[in-house]
Amino acid sequence: MNTHWIVEYSGQLLDGLGTTLTLLALSAVLGFALAVLVALGRMSRNPLVAAPSIAFTSVIRGTPLLVQIYIFYYGLGSLFAQFPLIRGSVLWPYLRDGYWYIAVALILSVGAYVGEVVRGGLRAVPRGELEAAAAFGMTRRQVLWRVRLPRAIRLLLPTLAGESVLLLKSTALASTVAVVDLLGAANVVRAQTYQVYQPLLLVAGIYICLTFIIESGFSLAERRTMFRRAT
Repeated sequence: MNTHWIVEYSGQLLDGLGTTLTLLALSAVLGFALAVLVALGRMSRNPLVAAPSIAFTSVIRGTPLLVQIYIFYYGLGSLFAQFPLIRGSVLWPYLRDGYWYIAVALILSVGAYVGEVVRGGLRAVPRGELEAAAAFGMTRRQVLWRVRLPRAIRLLLPTLAGESVLLLKSTALASTVAVVDLLGAANVVRAQTYQVYQPLLLVAGIYICLTFIIESGFSLAERRTMFRRAT
């Protein structure tokens, strides 16, 4: 099997891997922060807060991610281009870059899906722990941020590992809007070298390695959490 193309196109493949990793990190961090807000909104007794949260999760979870990406990139991207004021602003280099539309779509997707997961985790925290924290004089906000949310996250570590792996695989959709991520770089190699399967097999192996790293990281965090509870 000819493998000379790996050395020749290693730079492009590494750049694509970097794009995939930055998308993963950005979407995971901001998406999880949004997920916490969505979960709290869903649990709010105020209908003005709960209703938008429910509508958000229903729309995002009820439509395919690829459709959302197309709406953002081709819909909003084309709309922004029609306004000279926007094209002349400092934001235009970002608004015409497909990377940021992919990032926004992934962040919203994580916020909706993980938001429901976090909501379930918050409800799963034993009521006795919350009452004990309140008995120590903690306010409701302190109970939430110091006891309930950390406890829920510890309970959800296995589920969050799975969501992170799904997010990693979702970043491959970046190649559908001309963003050269890892899969996009592989497609460039395929087009220029006429190697049909080899670049895809290489990319598949890299994704498997990244999945192993993510799962190992969450497993380590879970074991440390269990050890701290035991001690």
